[in-house]
Amino acid sequence: MAKFVFTPSKCSEIKDSYDAIIVGAGGAGLTAAIQANELGLKVAVFEKNAELGGNTNRASSGMNASESLVQINEGIIDNKEDFYQETMQGGGRLNDPELLRYFVDHSAIAIDWLSNHGIELTNLTITGGMSKKRAHRPASMAPVGNYLVTGALKQIQKENIPVFNNSKVIKLVQDDNKNVTGVELETEAGNKTVSAKAVLLASGGFGSSKELIKKYRPDLVDFKTTNQPGATGDGLKLADQIDAQLEQMDFIQVHPTAQTDTDHVYLIGEGLRGEGAILVNKAGKRFVNEMNTRKIVSNSINDLHENGAYLIFDQGIRDNFTAVEFYDHIGLVSHGDTLSQIAEANGINGQNLENTVKTWNEAVSSGNDQEFNRTTGMDRAIDRGPFFAIHINPAIHYTMGGIHITPKTEVLDTNGNVISGLYAAGEVSGGLHGNNRIGGNSIAETVIFGRQAGMQMAEFVRSAK
Repeated sequence: MAKFVFTPSKCSEIKDSYDAIIVGAGGAGLTAAIQANELGLKVAVFEKNAELGGNTNRASSGMNASESLVQINEGIIDNKEDFYQETMQGGGRLNDPELLRYFVDHSAIAIDWLSNHGIELTNLTITGGMSKKRAHRPASMAPVGNYLVTGALKQIQKENIPVFNNSKVIKLVQDDNKNVTGVELETEAGNKTVSAKAVLLASGGFGSSKELIKKYRPDLVDFKTTNQPGATGDGLKLADQIDAQLEQMDFIQVHPTAQTDTDHVYLIGEGLRGEGAILVNKAGKRFVNEMNTRKIVSNSINDLHENGAYLIFDQGIRDNFTAVEFYDHIGLVSHGDTLSQIAEANGINGQNLENTVKTWNEAVSSGNDQEFNRTTGMDRAIDRGPFFAIHINPAIHYTMGGIHITPKTEVLDTNGNVISGLYAAGEVSGGLHGNNRIGGNSIAETVIFGRQAGMQMAEFVRSAK
């Protein structure tokens, strides 16, 4: 089968006005474009980068949802309240409760909506901080992000929705009543003002902005990042210029398992631990419940003061997390027919590693991890050679803070009033995750609130006619 290639529209084709303008062609923006178009709006998507997909392209684990038909088909009985409470707990109970309630209540229908658009997420895994398998992914177990972006672009191509790359929004246009009425664009063909009845900011976070990280979290300024280079907070700056309220900007997530030894930082997906991988230190010993929240696991790795740690897994685990094939292809994975070979190749204490894996396998067999009380990601032991290791370090991964929105994705100003005509969804918005995002909730956020933004913009445009 030929590889799908999406061709963006030419900037010479940009019209003077649209019903809705979407800033950013990641998961949230593309979902919103499809939903708004289906509800009758004339939509245009503007992306500053040459490549489409944003950080969504880099997501690998899955999309969380509770009470889904996929779960039922796998015999998993879940409930929304557990999903809500575990996400709230994982976020330090600093999550916006109304945003979180909407998110949880609309997660299963978002899986169905994707399925109706040819984006099938029918396999399940688990991420840190969750008690049930909620992370939905493709049946092939391929990384969820690129699969989602490709599927969305196929729909956008089918519906002839214009997507313009190399087109940077540099200003939000307002009328005398402070209603947002369009954008100013910077394109290869020159600058242009485009009017719209509604504008959605879906431009992602600021994980690649040294400037903003230094401003809000100077302690993290020397950390590497898993983000794509364009994640520089442009949407936040646009919103700030018109007095939109920003919240929780110092809540920046450090992901525990990134490969930072090369110039290009690679995220090693949480699903690898969800399928059974463990973390060990130089002494060959476990030091944390690997399935705890990202904040706790990252802090435990940093507290080792050993320049990171090592993910240890076997062929059985590898077979259930196919992103390893990519990691291996680019040279991030150590191989060994035995655990002692893995240990020698990485400077790990070999005898301790063998004892650690033996103890872990016994914990898997009994369902009782006496050392660290891990209760999830224990479906398989580490006993099928060959064996593998990946050296990891924590890296900046996600910015939980952002634009203050309502559950309808409306943007609020610094007085708490709705800025008419302006919406925000995805990582550019704040409040949903509290001080720590649960793995699998970012992709869910892009689809759930991308759809909501598309619906709310459609209702807003209809009411204005």
